[in-house]
Amino acid sequence: MKRISLGLLILVVYKSLTSLMRLAVFAFAKWDVSGVEHIPEKQGCVLVSNHVHIIDPPLLAASSPGRRLRTMAKQELFSLPLIGWIFTAYGAYSVKRNGRDLRALRESLRLISTGEAILLFVEGTRSGGGPLQSGHGGAALIALKSGKPVIPVSIQGSNIKFPHIFFQWIIHRRPHIVVRFGPPVDLSNIEANATGVSEATDQIMYAIADLLPSNLRGPYDRSVD
Repeated sequence: MKRISLGLLILVVYKSLTSLMRLAVFAFAKWDVSGVEHIPEKQGCVLVSNHVHIIDPPLLAASSPGRRLRTMAKQELFSLPLIGWIFTAYGAYSVKRNGRDLRALRESLRLISTGEAILLFVEGTRSGGGPLQSGHGGAALIALKSGKPVIPVSIQGSNIKFPHIFFQWIIHRRPHIVVRFGPPVDLSNIEANATGVSEATDQIMYAIADLLPSNLRGPYDRSVD
């Protein structure tokens, strides 16, 4: 009973925080979302995104109201009073940033196998609104081992600054945030070995780049090949 009550409480908190985030983005920014239909409604899946700002995880949760997103967050955040619990309620689970974290890998695969949608930031760090950076292999490894749909996601314009956004709102110059979900990336013919992870990482990064304007594609701009 206690486990059911805690699970229900976490879900209520997640829904409440996501609703507040959606309200805030509507109020203070121009917000365009497209491609939500590419996210499986119930099946386990992997959403792989570029990373612009610290608000990206709740932003993507608000952009895909039909699915609860589970995302990795650095281990240190979970030890902070209140903040750690909020991250847990938001569906986050911890990962060690230094070295390969097998526990986080196993937890990711477990969540996917139970029908969860997990969110991974393939660059491993925030770009601050600049072009795509080189992708890391962790997301591709999880995607390959899971065998589930891999949905590329792009974010533009979330590199907002506080309290500047309030002044922009006052003078009617709200930032423009664009979130795009792309069709699944086909990794079915790639093996989960070192060579395959490298190939899958490139395919995922090119799929994300295709959702961005050319000036933000970085080394994954097909037009310069």
